[in-house]
Amino acid sequence: TVDESELLTVPDGWKEPAFTREDNPKGLLEESSFATLFPKYREAYLKECWPLVQKALGEHYVNAVLDLIEGSMTVTTTKKTFDPYAIIRARDLIKLLARSVPFEQAVRILQDDVACDIIKIGSLVRKRETFVKRRARLLGPKGSTLKALELLTNCYIMVQGNTVSALGPFSGLKEVRKVVLDTMKNIHPIYNIKTLMIKRELAKDPELRTQSWERFLPKFKRKNLKKRKEPKKKNTKKEYTPFPPPQPESQIDKELASGEYFLKERQKKRKQMEEIKAKQADAVKRRQEERNKAFIPPKEKTAVKKKASTEKKIDIEAIKEKVKNAKKKKLGALPEEEVKLKMAADEKKKKKK
Repeated sequence: TVDESELLTVPDGWKEPAFTREDNPKGLLEESSFATLFPKYREAYLKECWPLVQKALGEHYVNAVLDLIEGSMTVTTTKKTFDPYAIIRARDLIKLLARSVPFEQAVRILQDDVACDIIKIGSLVRKRETFVKRRARLLGPKGSTLKALELLTNCYIMVQGNTVSALGPFSGLKEVRKVVLDTMKNIHPIYNIKTLMIKRELAKDPELRTQSWERFLPKFKRKNLKKRKEPKKKNTKKEYTPFPPPQPESQIDKELASGEYFLKERQKKRKQMEEIKAKQADAVKRRQEERNKAFIPPKEKTAVKKKASTEKKIDIEAIKEKVKNAKKKKLGALPEEEVKLKMAADEKKKKKK
């Protein structure tokens, strides 16, 4: 009897056996090919490393052609190619080389346990300035955030232009894609990095492998921003009517309604002059009123009568006695009691002698 949980889990260190010529001795029936374009600035690097690319693909019997005139790379299978998936790996290799991944890293895609993922991030953000800021946030100060992500996922990550190229195991690529997409949705990568660090520690415990990790993982709440301020003037839509609005009256229509149209030129001028004179008379009247305000006397305050203060009776006799006592005393003289004590002390000293 075998436990069902053991059947569902993959043992540590297990690898799928490599695909050899014995598995497909007769080779492929049809020839397959893939081509991809590369930017102008990659031309010099590809020209240098192309012999190494041909050598690496030659081991899997796949031909590689570099066309510098058209700016394209092409890979094709041959009659000796026995692995049908080799052409897919070769296609991924030229894609990674076109996206500025160095050859030393890109050639790892030919291994069985390595895969790649090219994430397009250019169309995820509308504004160009916001896109550049969020892409820089993914890199971090001096590339520290990207380096931490690489260590946690065991993947090589390359941020170039409007794409992010990742190379590594399948489980790591899944995490990289999640972090990149969340960063473009304005979720800081540090939150996902903290979660990955906790998961890494939990995976080391054999008892917790089969349990749910929800209670250990941090839950970050989004801060609710304040609601947008409503404008002071609200534009309210008028009710729809099938009839067009009435045509505004012209100057002639207004003159016809008031009767000015039938007046002669002299009468019109006289009427205008009368209106001007009336306005001038109003202005003069207002100005005169403002000037007269300066000559209006202010209102006087009514004087309040103060109540007569009750004078205290002065004791003249007591003041005279105080003056007499002050005259008797000399300035700086000691009081009588202290003088007596001093005299007694002097007499005692004389007797002792």
